[in-house]
Amino acid sequence: MDKIVVSGGHPLRGTVRINGAKNSAVALLPASILADSVVTIDGLPDISDVVTLNSILEEIGAKIIRDDNKTVHIDPSTITVKEIPNGKVKKLRASYYLMGAMLGKFKQATIGLPGGCYLGPRPIDQHIKGFEALGAKVTNENGSIKLYADELHGARIYLDVVSVGATINIMLAAVLANGRTTIENAAKEPEIIDVATLLTNMGAIIKGVGTDIIRIDGVDKLHGCTHTIIPDRIEAGTYAIAAAAQGKEVIIDNVIPEHLESLLAKLREMGVHIEQSDEQLLVKPGKRLKGVNIKTLVYPGFPTDLQQPFTTLLTKAVGKSVVTDTIYSGRLKHIDELRRMNANIKIEDGSAYIKGNSLLEGAIVRASDLRAGASLVIAGLMAKGISHITGVEYIERGYENMPEKLSKLGAHIKKERIKEEELIYYEHLNER
Repeated sequence: MDKIVVSGGHPLRGTVRINGAKNSAVALLPASILADSVVTIDGLPDISDVVTLNSILEEIGAKIIRDDNKTVHIDPSTITVKEIPNGKVKKLRASYYLMGAMLGKFKQATIGLPGGCYLGPRPIDQHIKGFEALGAKVTNENGSIKLYADELHGARIYLDVVSVGATINIMLAAVLANGRTTIENAAKEPEIIDVATLLTNMGAIIKGVGTDIIRIDGVDKLHGCTHTIIPDRIEAGTYAIAAAAQGKEVIIDNVIPEHLESLLAKLREMGVHIEQSDEQLLVKPGKRLKGVNIKTLVYPGFPTDLQQPFTTLLTKAVGKSVVTDTIYSGRLKHIDELRRMNANIKIEDGSAYIKGNSLLEGAIVRASDLRAGASLVIAGLMAKGISHITGVEYIERGYENMPEKLSKLGAHIKKERIKEEELIYYEHLNER
């Protein structure tokens, strides 16, 4: 077990470069299965979810060559139909994209149920609804989802709820189906556009991406291509929040500001000074931050993935704030940890009520999921004294070298192995 140790109160200055989007990468890699020749993906983040997916692709026969940690060449021509049971699949939620990709390519798949961070109920019923509409038979056998179709045919599919995962998964299954597929009430996230760009470069015919109606005309085959992943808007937003919380003048490089409009609007409403150009943000905290209310919504609304880091920032703001997450009911677990650090927050009716202007104090806390981990790191930067954050494995699922990046900005932060004599205490901490 590792922990992140933060000595708080040190100002952040300098430039931080943002990696490729985690939420794109975990869909782009399964999408490569659909090609009949080499797919090159450039700009991949060096995170554990990417490592796990590459390993799964190799296990089913893909040949993968890495130029470095950022570029991979995937030859899917040697992939064979194999069952992918629980195991590595359980390590990440996005393993469900293997369902759509394998079904699209081979008309069959057996995939273990996905894992990842627990954020409350996250059913895959809309994915299954889409697969069945395309002609697949879907059953649950021994904890794995089994999909089979004699052939896939285009269909009109209305999603009962806006779902990024279902939108992408249905696209993956439909690009090689016979006829036209129409996805109504589709999600609009930039990562969906990124995946559609890859598929289009491979020869797919997709229109309407970025709107709530996507039309896909199936083709006979897809070929290899080269694709550069978009910047990670959630990583960029996390560092923008950290800069607002503890920065002096921080430049966030390799961003698409348009992908962050809802966050930037709230930061400006708080009194944070932000200058933006085509690929950079300059963030300077105001002299006095004021409380604001946020409600997470599907894109282009305020992203649920930034709710937890933003909640930490609001503990510094003067006045009261209310945070409501309409996407994931279980995304308030970080609140108890922030309270251990002297945050004044209460939860009522599924919303967090924050009385700001609190001086956070260093404590031993545990990350329960990926974005909760980011929120606790930011809290450690703000706090008086030293904070010890466990659950580092969650943070590394989505943030590449976070301690190193923050250290270069002036933070006093490092990752340490938990000593043997400390293990019993930290294991007890993880059970609470």
